This record gives sequence, structure tokens and C-alpha cells, in this order.
Amino acid sequence: MIIVFLIILVITALIAIEMKDLLNSAIVLAAFSLVLTFLFFSLHALDIAIAEAAIGAGVSTVLFVVAISKTRRHEE
Repeated sequence: MIIVFLIILVITALIAIEMKDLLNSAIVLAAFSLVLTFLFFSLHALDIAIAEAAIGAGVSTVLFVVAISKTRRHEE
């Protein structure tokens, strides 16, 4: 099961790098953090899994989305 999570991590990382739209890339990075949370959970590192879920998938995703929305050029 760990091998599957590692493969998915590599795939999501490559997808996030290749995305042209920053908002889509931030969403893929949230999926990356979620898969990493499951990986830590399967390795019985529950404290790290909880921290990754809260900070990686939660707080950093919100910060990325807010920063992207603040820097977008609004066309009229």
C-alpha cells in the first residue's frame, strides 16, 4: 500500500509542476498533501499525519488560493 501512495505522490507532484494555471496547481498540491497524510497514517505516524492534514492540506492551500486571487489581473 505504501508503494501505491508513493507513486501517487510522484504523479501529483509532476502534475502540479506541469500545470499552467496557478489555482489548479494549488488544488493539486492540496491533493498531494492529502495523499501524504494517508501515507503518514499508513506508516503509523499519527501525529505527523494530523499536522500534515491541518497545515499542508488546510492552511497552506487556503493561503495559496488567497495569494493567487490577490495577484490576479482583473480584466475589464
